[in-house]
Amino acid sequence: MGPPGDRSLFCVVLAAGLGTRMKSSLPKVLHPLMGRPMLEYPLHALKALRPKRTVLVVGVNGRAVREAIRPPLPVEYATQGRQLGTAHAVRAGLEPLGALRAGTVLVTNGDTPLITAGTLRKFLSAHARAGNAVSVLSFTARDPSSYGRIVRGGGDVRIVEQKDATPKERNIREVNSGVYAIEVHPLPFLEKIKHNRKKGEYYRTDLVSVALRAGARVGVFRRGEEEEFLGVNSRKDLLRAQGVLREKTVARHVEKGVAFMDPGAVYIDPLVSIGSDTLIYPNVYLMGDTRVGRGCTVYPNARITDSVIRDRAVVKDSTVIEKSVVGAGAQVGPFAHVRPESRIGEGARVGNFVELKKAVLGKGVKAGHLSYLGDAVLSPGVNVGAGTITCNYDGRKKHPTVIGAEVFIGSDTQLVAPVRVGKGAYIGAGSTITRDVPPFALAVSRTAQKTIPGWARKKR
Repeated sequence: MGPPGDRSLFCVVLAAGLGTRMKSSLPKVLHPLMGRPMLEYPLHALKALRPKRTVLVVGVNGRAVREAIRPPLPVEYATQGRQLGTAHAVRAGLEPLGALRAGTVLVTNGDTPLITAGTLRKFLSAHARAGNAVSVLSFTARDPSSYGRIVRGGGDVRIVEQKDATPKERNIREVNSGVYAIEVHPLPFLEKIKHNRKKGEYYRTDLVSVALRAGARVGVFRRGEEEEFLGVNSRKDLLRAQGVLREKTVARHVEKGVAFMDPGAVYIDPLVSIGSDTLIYPNVYLMGDTRVGRGCTVYPNARITDSVIRDRAVVKDSTVIEKSVVGAGAQVGPFAHVRPESRIGEGARVGNFVELKKAVLGKGVKAGHLSYLGDAVLSPGVNVGAGTITCNYDGRKKHPTVIGAEVFIGSDTQLVAPVRVGKGAYIGAGSTITRDVPPFALAVSRTAQKTIPGWARKKR
């Protein structure tokens, strides 16, 4: 929602910076932070505010930005063709919005990934209660030298950059965050911002002085913690942001009853959910849209991406799970690879060096070790012997294998798809199954053993 008394909130996110200090061909806002582009974090914060429209201002790398991010809310794009300063970027962001008649425009930055929805909401509420035309969000900095100072006096406020500040003003620790709330009716003030001849750019910080000269009401509100406003301009900044984000994410889960063996050695996407009484070992990566249930255990070196791990499941050492579901009480690993679109049923066991690909394992299925199950459906109670393979690819197409309930598959079996094994059947070890097996049948396809007495002695 927008601030009280205002039914329309519009957001403009500035993400056109080249990021030359990142020493990379990748646009700055696309550099990954805990597994996802940093630009997605401020967009998630804005989503909680439910803006009416959101415009993302991109630059010469706009196409790369469009292709790389998955915005959590609907966005429109505007292009800042020439890098003529932040005020120029705001103007570009307003163009898609057209002739607005009422509402508040919130201007934020794409390179401050740690800002929270709570801080933005408090800022917008203060802006609305004060009845300001323009408001600036400020914070207290331990080292203010790289920020514009907020200078208050005589009922007015000014933003003074470091190079222009007097010795007294340089001691001020309240600084500009770069976040602005602007009522729609004073937006024409942007057109009055003059070109800075020294820098060759237009600065949005000048909006405050222009608005004050026009008699508009301007305010500055100090909200949030300094860490929220950490701007990422270099790889060093990115590492700092990652450290802060990781620490805050772990702390949030600890408060909800999650246990960590080593909180400093886990990597958890801030959007991941984890249930209480779950234990996370070191070097675990929980990424993307992952949900871990209650009472689970995730052992060291596991990587789980875009997956659901239901209550009481156990993920053992060095296991990879991607875009899949692990049922309640199931066990996976160690050294298992669960590829996308797999589903492991309640109480099932997938052991070491087992690979699943688009496989569905029913309740209580056991695949203990050294097997590949691809494009397969295994009904409840199936036992898969070591070295079993579903031969699903004929060089052109993938084919399914369907195995009925309570089937026993002997070790070193090849199931050449498409093939079906009926309920309760037995497959003898070392078999290659090319035809369907009826329910409760025994299928064996191996040549009779031949023994030649004394052959080894003669050979030597």
